[in-house]
Amino acid sequence: MFKKYIFILTKMDIESTNQNQSQNQNPNPIKKESWKTVMILAYQSLGVVYGDLSTSPLYVYKSAFAEDIQHSESNEEIFGVLSFVFWTLTLIPLLKYVFIVLRADDNGEGGTFALYTLLCRHARISTLPNGQIADEELYEYKKDEIRAVSGRRNIGLRLKSTLEKHRILQKVLLVLALLGTCMVIGDGVLTPAISVFSAVSGLELSMSKEHHQYVEVPVACIILVLLFCLQHYGTHRVGFLFAPIVITWLLCISTIGVYNIFHWNPQVFQALSPYYMYKFLKKTQKGGWMSLGGILLCITGSEAMYADLGHFSQLSIKMAFTFVVYPSLILAYMGQAAYLSKHHILETDYRIGFYVSVPEKIRWPVLGIAILAAVVGSQAIITGTFSIIKQCSALGCFPRVKIIHTSPTNKHGQIYIPEINWTLMLLCLAVTIGFRDTKHISNAAGLAVITVMLVTTCLMSLVMVLCWRKSVFLALGFMFFFGSVEVLYFSASLIKFREGAWVPVALSCIFLVIMFVWHYGTIKKYEFDVQNKVSINWLLGLGPTLGIMRVRGIGLIHTELVSGIPAIFSHFVTNLPAFHQVVVFLCVKSVPVPHVRPEERFLVGRIGPKEYRLYRCIARYGYRDVNMDDVGFENDLICCIAEFIRTERAGARIDTDTGNGISDVLEDSDNDGKMAVVGTASSNAEGSIRMCEDGYSDSLELKEVAVTMASPQLPKKKVRFVLPESPQMDTGVREELRELMEAREAGLAFIRGHCYVKAKRGSSLMKRFVINFGYDFLRRNSRGPANALSFPQASTLEVGMVYQV
Repeated sequence: MFKKYIFILTKMDIESTNQNQSQNQNPNPIKKESWKTVMILAYQSLGVVYGDLSTSPLYVYKSAFAEDIQHSESNEEIFGVLSFVFWTLTLIPLLKYVFIVLRADDNGEGGTFALYTLLCRHARISTLPNGQIADEELYEYKKDEIRAVSGRRNIGLRLKSTLEKHRILQKVLLVLALLGTCMVIGDGVLTPAISVFSAVSGLELSMSKEHHQYVEVPVACIILVLLFCLQHYGTHRVGFLFAPIVITWLLCISTIGVYNIFHWNPQVFQALSPYYMYKFLKKTQKGGWMSLGGILLCITGSEAMYADLGHFSQLSIKMAFTFVVYPSLILAYMGQAAYLSKHHILETDYRIGFYVSVPEKIRWPVLGIAILAAVVGSQAIITGTFSIIKQCSALGCFPRVKIIHTSPTNKHGQIYIPEINWTLMLLCLAVTIGFRDTKHISNAAGLAVITVMLVTTCLMSLVMVLCWRKSVFLALGFMFFFGSVEVLYFSASLIKFREGAWVPVALSCIFLVIMFVWHYGTIKKYEFDVQNKVSINWLLGLGPTLGIMRVRGIGLIHTELVSGIPAIFSHFVTNLPAFHQVVVFLCVKSVPVPHVRPEERFLVGRIGPKEYRLYRCIARYGYRDVNMDDVGFENDLICCIAEFIRTERAGARIDTDTGNGISDVLEDSDNDGKMAVVGTASSNAEGSIRMCEDGYSDSLELKEVAVTMASPQLPKKKVRFVLPESPQMDTGVREELRELMEAREAGLAFIRGHCYVKAKRGSSLMKRFVINFGYDFLRRNSRGPANALSFPQASTLEVGMVYQV
């Protein structure tokens, strides 16, 4: 038996709502998490966040000693590498990320792009061309709003004004953010390759070198193919296994580490002194400096602590790393160093990896656990790549791709992008088959990891000044202290450019070009829309009938404009003899915040006089929000327009904090009406529009209008719009609402433009190449708007237009 939904337009008690406002001044109080909740989140974070970081002992020592550094009886080389590993793990993940960077969250979200959006909001700059002043009234936009400090000069405010005035600085900031994003994507290619390949390398101890090289690559490729093929099922189906696997792996390597320390060399604790780093570099010189490119792999995956902040809490991530991951890794590296300090001459040079320090009796079980842990670590970076591409796409910096939400509860973090998944798989297989060893793959992965960290350090120093209003000297101290360490590792990785480090550079250049071409073309297309929009005076001169016959139904015109009338509408009015009786100009846009609350979702306004029946509706989504399906979106759209009609005459301004009714009325930038903030139907629990199951009280005196809707995913369902017999409702409002319901009963047509973007005559050769070939190719091979894909094809009409930009 299918559910039937009834939309009831009832009278809202304004006085009761106002009383509720005084009782709910703070609708989003900061809830202190219980220790039980924190511990559960910390447990879950071990499987999602730390899979990559936990598997780094598989390849760090092998990569560090790949420069043919000879081991002396004094163990200065081995102790020097251990000292570098210890202090690198202590300074970067523990000190930098756990104690400082994790505090710079964007309303609970983390990552390189989240840092960039945080800076954009405070500096009043944005990559999005269709921003509005009304967007700055969003809750997540305002709650960390910067306030000027009177009575003294504030460097942060001066830096803010400088960024607002100079577009070149804005471009530099965008390039920095996109560079970090591209390196994260490159890491999504390299991390699965090196993790799985290093885990499989344990097979080399059971066969000769001549044979294992023909076994490792095929086995690694099979595991990688299976890993990427399972992505469309989503992590929620196997996520409960991730944490036990990583915990078992950490317990295994720490236990083996303790055994090796006390069995082979308890004096290995001496290597924790930073003096051994100096002795190592002094003795090995250039070879030791180049080996830093392998040592830095001990912190690969540290960025995931910040990038996955939105799925967990700060405290849970800090506890998991400080009390579980960090000590386990230190014991594992010390145990390997203790074993190597007593085994200077190995049978063959390739046996310096992790498995050689594992006791032979438990080597095969450890191999199986390592492969599972490598798969978990690879899963984390793949999911993170999906997430950051979704953010870039939402903010106009990446071509539109198909985003599938794999969780039945539609959690924003559990997504799958088919095009990116198969692209990553092909690139990952190409890297594995092309290099066939961990040395070259580690060189490539090291450069990608350290570049992301350098970008984070630069953006974080700006956050300290702009957002936290700290001293500029403190920000410079942060940048120079951590930046100097990271630049040292960066130089060691860059020197290996021809030995594998060129891979992330090449991948980043390709993705950076794609992002810039798409962003540039999107900006130019929007500028063309703004320059060619129809004047409101021209519309008013047509009269209420628009000079044509108005037929029953709703015409939903998709546009990128947030004000004014798109040129596509003038094509209809001047070339077609009839149009719908109700016209809605719909703009679905992203805003530079992670989430938009349901009660702030829609901006609704009227274009022209009431008898024209022209409405503007702007649906706002955060860069991590989940777009609604077609049925839910249509229902909420009609409901928010009806709510606007009912409350417009009364001029009600209900506070957004209560989540009821219209929260504010704002002037449209084109002076064609007022825009009102209206929540979704589900958020207006006490409002005039609500959604409930069939079975309402028969005592209500309601007039019903039945409407049958069909969805490609759902069976036919009956939706009834019901109008109350309220004597307090204005006659004009009642008539407009009835006309809206009748139009919805007649049907809804979705109209959007199919643009052909061409460069103007006389444009430069570079611009013509970028627009006519680059952007046109990306546009033809990318997905349409998310809301356009959800509407049935039978009710969708595309109109071709040529954009001369």
